[in-house]
Amino acid sequence: MNDIWYQFKKNKIAMFGLIMISIFILSAIVAPILAPYDPYKMSGGESLAGPSLAHWLGTDQFGRDILSRIIYGTRISLQVGIISVGISLVAGTIIGVVAAYYGKWVDHVLSRLTDVMFSFPDILLALVIMAILGPSLTNLMIAIGIVYTPIFARIARGSVLTIKHSLYIDAAKSMGISNVKIMWKHILPNSMAPLIVQVTLSFAFAILAEAALSFLGLGVSPDTPSWGIMLSEGKNWMESAWWIAVFPGIAITMAVFSFNVMGDGLRDALDPKLKNESS
Repeated sequence: MNDIWYQFKKNKIAMFGLIMISIFILSAIVAPILAPYDPYKMSGGESLAGPSLAHWLGTDQFGRDILSRIIYGTRISLQVGIISVGISLVAGTIIGVVAAYYGKWVDHVLSRLTDVMFSFPDILLALVIMAILGPSLTNLMIAIGIVYTPIFARIARGSVLTIKHSLYIDAAKSMGISNVKIMWKHILPNSMAPLIVQVTLSFAFAILAEAALSFLGLGVSPDTPSWGIMLSEGKNWMESAWWIAVFPGIAITMAVFSFNVMGDGLRDALDPKLKNESS
């Protein structure tokens, strides 16, 4: 871990991403304390007010404080990221490890299933799932989790294929250890590095997917302080009140950028080849 941290902190851009993610997480945790106003409170007399000392990022068409809604929107984005990526990680890892370890017809069936899911564009597949399940935050997280499951399945399968014939795996089999224990105690821990990197990258994709689906009206309810909802509402006021859409857009951009650069930094720190080159 010390070696990984040493390699990671040498990447200044990755460290910037880690700091920004820490800020987003902290703001989500202390949102009731940090937000200057109630994100749901409407004030007709302050509608479409520009950035000022009273409202640092202005107000929307209902007089709701943009900064407060962005802070509370961080909770929605992180919640969607954690749960949807968790679904993808667990389901995809199980599929990939089982397919690669048993091989033959099991690998063929599961690999063809993931190939079929890969043939659909991410947003289109999410739209189909949301149309079946119906619009809600829970269904949104399930849809995004299903969409990104094949990515984790393919990564896990590739990792297992490279180590399933290692000597320590053959030794475990010769000792009579069950297949489930071999996969859980020996194969999975040695396959986690690329999966950890993919988790950070998938967080960025999940935030984008939530914003896109909410923008289209298939995500959370319209009054919820979601970045996608704020973008959808702000697009109608771009000429007269640009701040309604611009500031949520900046929040989405910074969150996605931070997770992407942190994922790149983790990939470099966990890649043995890059470590050997730097040493």
